[in-house]
Amino acid sequence: MKYIYGVLCILGTILPYSVFLPWLAESGPNVFLLYTQISTNPLSSVAWLDVIVSAFVLVTFIIYEGRQLKINRLWLPILSTFIVGVSLGLPLFLLMRELHLEKAKI
Repeated sequence: MKYIYGVLCILGTILPYSVFLPWLAESGPNVFLLYTQISTNPLSSVAWLDVIVSAFVLVTFIIYEGRQLKINRLWLPILSTFIVGVSLGLPLFLLMRELHLEKAKI
């Protein structure tokens, strides 16, 4: 699974940024324009609210599960969630968890 999680980390970074970076290059760091474009219709708002709730659920899971298993550097998947998104934060935490559990078996 660690290889699958590693590949998902790469995809979870490349795919969102392949859309966001060209937008950023064209529009600049215009937070107002970003908000306007992501909330142009109710369906977009539903999708973004789902992502925001999922990010907070993930952070809660990372903190709880990470502390239970005594995983180090929990800040890394949390920061990744807020910088890239759930698409990186979740597979990164699962990779870290897998490596931690593998190491604990030795």
